[in-house]
Amino acid sequence: MEQREIMQRVVGILTEALEMRRQARENPDGDVTKSEAVAALLEEMLPRIELPDDASAQEVATAVSQTLGPAIVQIASAFALAFVQLAEVHEGRSADVSAADVLQSISLHFETEAGR
Repeated sequence: MEQREIMQRVVGILTEALEMRRQARENPDGDVTKSEAVAALLEEMLPRIELPDDASAQEVATAVSQTLGPAIVQIASAFALAFVQLAEVHEGRSADVSAADVLQSISLHFETEAGR
């Protein structure tokens, strides 16, 4: 899959996530439409790994890392690029809250949630 296609899929996933968040905020007790877009992207991008039945744990780990690593890096990089572009636009329009502030808030929220 070309980088252009990956970015288009990432934008689609992020757009769906925004819609799901909007639905959850508007109707907190309602059902939010679940997205299969991430699973579909992974299914398409992650190559199949064929291993011999007698492969050692080290051989499996090496094969998984070498085979899946580049695709995972490509996907993560696309999400990071989309975030950076969104953050730049946000910071250009909102002087009171920076992207770093938003990230810190998210981090604190999940830190608090994990402690429960």
